[in-house]
Amino acid sequence: MPPPRRPPRLRPGKPASPSAPAWPGAPDLSASAWRSPDWPRQPWQVWEETPGWAPPLCPSPKAWSPEPPAYRLQDFDTLATVGTGTFGRVYPVKEKTAKHFFALKLMSIPDVIRLAGAAHAHSEVRPEGRIIHPFLIRLCWTGLMECVPGCELFSYLRNQGLFYSAEIICAILHSKEIIYRDLKPENILLDRDGHIKLTDFGFAKKLVDRTWTLCGTPEYLAPEVIQSEGHGRAVDWWALGILIFEMLSGFPPCVCKILADKIDFPRHLDFHVKDLIKKLLVVDRTRRLGNMKNGANDVKRHQWFRSLDWEAVLQRKLKPPIVPKIACDGNTSNFGTYPENDWDTSATVPQKGLEIFKNF
Repeated sequence: MPPPRRPPRLRPGKPASPSAPAWPGAPDLSASAWRSPDWPRQPWQVWEETPGWAPPLCPSPKAWSPEPPAYRLQDFDTLATVGTGTFGRVYPVKEKTAKHFFALKLMSIPDVIRLAGAAHAHSEVRPEGRIIHPFLIRLCWTGLMECVPGCELFSYLRNQGLFYSAEIICAILHSKEIIYRDLKPENILLDRDGHIKLTDFGFAKKLVDRTWTLCGTPEYLAPEVIQSEGHGRAVDWWALGILIFEMLSGFPPCVCKILADKIDFPRHLDFHVKDLIKKLLVVDRTRRLGNMKNGANDVKRHQWFRSLDWEAVLQRKLKPPIVPKIACDGNTSNFGTYPENDWDTSATVPQKGLEIFKNF
């Protein structure tokens, strides 16, 4: 039996089919409660290109071009829910004409307004979420993303931490002065080839100095975040230490033991990975591995990674330890099952409430 899931902090939203439902009971998403009539408006602006690389799930050149087709909700058929969260859910969707698959994230505007989540919603469409990188989800329009059918890494918590840790380190965007702030297994997807895709940039931020927002998932929060001391890129390295421990152990470490410098490691962990985790989980952020003068290079040079060719990692040349079984495009069997009848799309929103989403 798989380990029980922790309650999600925020999970992606949901795809749609406004006219003919794709399955019995599928929601009608044509209501104005979800999107203004002229959505989507903003073209996807390419921020950074990785030469010679194209996503393995790229359906066609036009789908990922800087000027993609003006997709509307009516252009897609909806499949089963693959993720739910505070404001909405995510569905894979199938383009009706070209038959390409995407993932569509929809948020309930009434819930966003009620829970004061507008800032979080806007962060989803900022440039931090539009970077083209082999290990980041590709956003091709507001809410419309590359379909990654593998599953959540959460489903594969096994002794394969070296490979995944290396790809996660490559995905961390500190060189762009961006902190992620929500590194956890639920936000790491596996594509059809078994490589990772970091998703959900709701808490990502372009960092100039420190920031003081209390955000993230409790098990992965660095001490400076909890204590409201102001935080920066060091929080991602702390979360990586927690994540490596969890990937290799099946459970997160006890925070109280970490703060007391008495981490209880499982017996099967070797000396080098224990040393790496200890150096990532240093309470004093000025001495935390990854946050010192050499940044991520200090982490890459650690003995636990001594066997890796980092160029090969970035070029996706390493053989993934797990390759998800995907029966066909649009298959959702690698994800959990979510009830469809608890998703209310009938609520309406006054025009004033829609104003905060005018840039979507």
